[in-house]
Amino acid sequence: MSRPKGCTRLTRITTRAMFVAALVLASTASAQSYPSRVIRIIVPQSAGGSTDLVARPIAKIMAESLGQPVIVDNRPGAGSIVGCDAVAKSPPDGYTLLMVAASFSISPSLVKQLPYDAVRDFSPITQVSAFPNILVVQSSSPLKSVGEFIAYAKANPGKLNYGSSGIGTGTHLSTEMLKYMAGIDLVHVPYKGGAPSVAALLAGQVQVVLATISTALPHVRTGALRALAVTTAQRWPSVPDLPTLAESGLPGYDYTSWVGLLAPAKTPSGIVSRLWNETAKAARSAEMRKVLAQEAAEPVGNSPEQFAAIVEREISTWKKVVDAAGIKSE
Repeated sequence: MSRPKGCTRLTRITTRAMFVAALVLASTASAQSYPSRVIRIIVPQSAGGSTDLVARPIAKIMAESLGQPVIVDNRPGAGSIVGCDAVAKSPPDGYTLLMVAASFSISPSLVKQLPYDAVRDFSPITQVSAFPNILVVQSSSPLKSVGEFIAYAKANPGKLNYGSSGIGTGTHLSTEMLKYMAGIDLVHVPYKGGAPSVAALLAGQVQVVLATISTALPHVRTGALRALAVTTAQRWPSVPDLPTLAESGLPGYDYTSWVGLLAPAKTPSGIVSRLWNETAKAARSAEMRKVLAQEAAEPVGNSPEQFAAIVEREISTWKKVVDAAGIKSE
């Protein structure tokens, strides 16, 4: 004898509800037992770099809180692509994580065939820290303000060289955004890192650098370099007397560099939530604030949803900058 149609439909609804409930219970159970072994944070740059300097103290603090070792695994190569791809293809179990810089959101516009999708293949956890770039020139330069710099560049197109920490980095693209918004022509000279680009400025090989604040500020404080502005929308706490580019003639200019933590896509929501709570707590701890203060950076610890929105927005923004600047994809 066949079942009544209503009974069949009720059975299907009940089965689906049981399936959903099972998934929720599995996720909850997984989060409650997590972690039970070593957690690895892959940093797709060399040891000693700005991302690594954030990842190591965060790992130490999280290990103490989670009760399991948290180790940093440096995987440099191909402009951070090697390390990012390793995490994208790792099991989504919360034991392999990725600590990246803002260049993570630039790569999709510059690399034609990324082996991963920067949005679909990752579960954002939190933005750990934020810091600006600062526009610096030699202390002997006649350019003493952003207005003078822009006026000189407009009167002398192509005569000013600017250094960056490499093609596709935040220092490169933030300067290209400045060029586009100011309507000026500068010649790009890429270096293999932020420190070499600032060294080139000190040696007079380039005339201007939009450097990370941690790289340039020590030279500003010794008087070797002159800082003209910060890139963030608001003045930065570490240098409150330094104006923003937005208030110096480029309204709307806003660039904030960051370091953030991600997991592979499909990591259970309970584990993502646990990692967010622990990472945000570590970022805001007194120990981490002291570390970040040395780099003139600020702790963040925003939610996974907020961090995801930042990554997606920046991918769109950098696509526009790359297209406007005519930068060729690799």
